[in-house]
Amino acid sequence: MSTSRPIATPVADSAFDIAQKQFDIAADLLHLDANLRDVLRNCKRELTVNFPVKLDDGSIRVYQGYRVQHNIARGPAKGGLRFHPAVSLDEVRALAMWMTWKCAVVGIPFGGAKGGVICDPKKLSASELENLTRRFVTEISLLIGPDRDIPAPDVNTSPQIMSWVMDTYSMSVGHSVPAVVTGKPLSIGGSEGRLEATARGAVDVIVEATKHHQFPLNGARVVIQGFGNVGSPLAVFLQQQGCRIVGVAEENGAIHNPRGIDATRLRLYKRETGSIVGFAGAEPVDPRGFLELPCDILAPAALEGQITQRNADRVQAKMVVEAANGPTTPEADVILGDRGVFILPDILCNAGGVTVSYFEWVQDLQSFFWDEDEVNARLRKIMVRAFQNVERVSDDHNVPLRTGAHILAISRVAEATRTRGIFP
Repeated sequence: MSTSRPIATPVADSAFDIAQKQFDIAADLLHLDANLRDVLRNCKRELTVNFPVKLDDGSIRVYQGYRVQHNIARGPAKGGLRFHPAVSLDEVRALAMWMTWKCAVVGIPFGGAKGGVICDPKKLSASELENLTRRFVTEISLLIGPDRDIPAPDVNTSPQIMSWVMDTYSMSVGHSVPAVVTGKPLSIGGSEGRLEATARGAVDVIVEATKHHQFPLNGARVVIQGFGNVGSPLAVFLQQQGCRIVGVAEENGAIHNPRGIDATRLRLYKRETGSIVGFAGAEPVDPRGFLELPCDILAPAALEGQITQRNADRVQAKMVVEAANGPTTPEADVILGDRGVFILPDILCNAGGVTVSYFEWVQDLQSFFWDEDEVNARLRKIMVRAFQNVERVSDDHNVPLRTGAHILAISRVAEATRTRGIFP
């Protein structure tokens, strides 16, 4: 008589485990010195804060937040602030590391950082959200500053929230400091083109990649996961390139229309209703199988860890465009690669946001501002050059684009670290 043993469910890697695995693959190919490898594999600073916020009903709730700096060898730390129930220290570490590589890939003089608060901003009133933001900024003011660490918008944060960040920090030093944060409204030192920069930069990379690989954009079917600050303009820009948006998903639901969804109408509908659910130009679909819809281009533009070994073999796209940070696990990378799916990696594809944040920071420091055409032209030049550099490194090492991007980024940060030396 035989007995069967239960099959153990594999424990999913954390976001930081994934970031370190990606680093290790590139570090091996670079034959990176073990000591330098240890420095770059870990985060430089990590701050955890627990802070009280007074709510509208007079009660007080304690929230937990984080600010992590991964590396500052090439310049001040740079990275967004996200407000989300699933924020964790591990996630913030991973996002900070990816930001280091992202800045290095596009060649801007920043290191990587990230921050977040565990909360659901949709359940907070405007005054509660302001109170939470201002108190959190006060707690992390130990680290941030225009020449030290410059926050920016991320998941569930907005230009208005960035204005509260700027004002709170400015009050603490006694004068206005626009360059302490990017993604601000234009009225207090924001940059033209910043709001849609991540999506625009992604399209610049997509257009260049499709030219290089003879992949026709006109008529290409596109599925986009996430319809916020990145996914929404991305849909509009790709539609302008002749693509057909056939599926869109967000936190509240997903919709599909194989004949095409009018991205401009959907964007207006979401502004009016707060959701894509109920849009008349498409049918609702089960979000659980959304990433497996028939399409030519799949654009994850939400949270990390969406394409895994559990669903990668059912992804039907020919190209995956990582508008989000860390949406594909290393195991899924292998599965997609074996099936011939072309991946535009996050640290290249979505670097448009931090690039225009850099422009905003420069403009604030010199109090001299550019028009939107100049911003977009500078952005395109940087994104096209970054794609060409990554493609060259990938070809030289005969590796996927993701590994090529990591090799390029890590080599640049490693060189800066070697040149500066280790302070005794």
